[in-house]
Amino acid sequence: MKNSVSIVFFLFVTFLLFYIGMPTINYGFTGLPFALLVLTFLWVILSTGLKMSADKKQVQVAAKPKRFLFIIIAVLLGYMIVTPLLTSLPLFRASAYQTLIGKVENGKKISNHIAPISIDKIRVVDEDLAHLLGEKILGSQPALGSQVELGQFSIQKVNNDLYWVAPLLHSGFFKWINNQEGTAGYVMVSATNERDVKLVQNSNGKPIKIKYQSGAYFQSEIERHLYFSGYSTVGLTDFSFEIDDSGMPFWVVTKYKKEIGFSGNEATGVVLVDAQTGAIKEYSIAKTPQWVDRIQPINFIEEQLNDWGEYVHGYWNFSNANKLQITEGLTLVYGDDNKSYWYTGLTSVGKEESAVGFVLVDTRTKKTTFYKQGGATEYAAQSSAQGKVQEKGYEASLPIPYNINNIPTYVMTLKDKGGLVKMFAMVAISDYTIVGVGNTMREALTSFKNVYNMSGNKINPNSVSNKKMLSTIVTRIQNDVKNGNSFYYFKVKDYPNIFVGSSQISTQLPVTMIGDSVKISFDVDTEEVIDVSTFENINLKKK
Repeated sequence: MKNSVSIVFFLFVTFLLFYIGMPTINYGFTGLPFALLVLTFLWVILSTGLKMSADKKQVQVAAKPKRFLFIIIAVLLGYMIVTPLLTSLPLFRASAYQTLIGKVENGKKISNHIAPISIDKIRVVDEDLAHLLGEKILGSQPALGSQVELGQFSIQKVNNDLYWVAPLLHSGFFKWINNQEGTAGYVMVSATNERDVKLVQNSNGKPIKIKYQSGAYFQSEIERHLYFSGYSTVGLTDFSFEIDDSGMPFWVVTKYKKEIGFSGNEATGVVLVDAQTGAIKEYSIAKTPQWVDRIQPINFIEEQLNDWGEYVHGYWNFSNANKLQITEGLTLVYGDDNKSYWYTGLTSVGKEESAVGFVLVDTRTKKTTFYKQGGATEYAAQSSAQGKVQEKGYEASLPIPYNINNIPTYVMTLKDKGGLVKMFAMVAISDYTIVGVGNTMREALTSFKNVYNMSGNKINPNSVSNKKMLSTIVTRIQNDVKNGNSFYYFKVKDYPNIFVGSSQISTQLPVTMIGDSVKISFDVDTEEVIDVSTFENINLKKK
């Protein structure tokens, strides 16, 4: 190591390992010992003097490496291999893994937890479709589209409306060089209305410049910005782009620690980074601003739920007695308390079609509730919906659970090969053979109700009277065409709700006018707009 060139080279490699690799300097993380191991090997090579033999045919070792270097290598390898085995192996720590999710409470009925929702608030845009719609609006502005690309979408509530939000990122190094002040805004796609797509480039009258991002370079790269701002000693993960209720862009980053040796990732708080200025604020879980929907990373919860189900009777449970596993994965849903939850079904190990229960995990606090009730898995529901339109070859999106008329229901879209939404489907969670599909969400709801009632079930079984007949007078009526189908919305005297029906319900609807006396029947539910089951215009009958 006497050679100055060797020293400079060693220091240069050291700089690269820490500047590019950014290893977490803390117990339980292997990035730092790996970097030290690489440097030690490099030191061994550089300190081993190599020379050519006198006959120029062999390379000879001029000096042997120091013994302490091999001791360092042995210590580092022991730390990286032996220590994790002793401290983190489930064989020794099964109980710790099983309880890492925390106390799992038993819920009575999942319909009590999932909020009743009107059909115009149902999520019909998934991440794939949001990306397609975002690319479309970006492509409508060639000057901008040639400079930037869409980042990853994250779903969140903004002023009580559900949106997919993605930042504009630099599309290459030279694009970053020419635009270091930041990219011009972000894209918002409504999760409930595919026609509501926005390119947001201003907030409070000022242009938005997203300087700190994953697509940037050097100190503008968000991970590196945090690392060299005092966060080199803590675990950081789940860099998600979110906006506050005023539309200001932030990076929401989860802080975490190793709870079980080198494993057992546990969220401890949140770091918020202003995407424009780089200003950093750190919060505990309890004091995180309310506009932040997610603190618990999805992969953390998936692992912890699987461990909770896997080690229910410890590690030595080869008969798989009472073992549980999650189904398709986790889905973000919103409860009747307006909080966000990770949702998944649970099946017995080895079974795929039916779930033994369902779990809701608070995305902020990790409070977990288990609903022990049978039902369809997400996969079974998708297969059932696709089977209804198998001749069309549509693919079902990931089902989202909703409380439809007090019925726990999977709602999903049916898309063509190009990823465009063509139809909608509803599947009862309790029985995946109860399926309703339609060209509109309202058609799907009407079909679902009919199939549900025909199966011997009652809509809203907690109601005293599920069906209601009404003789009244039309006070307002208006038609609306959706996907080539005419729907007639009308109000009646002395009843607060809006009613809707199609000409398929009654041929009298298209010729009904204000002031006509009508007789209608409908299911009593929580919808603001209620579908009529029957419609009769008394005035037309008299004539």
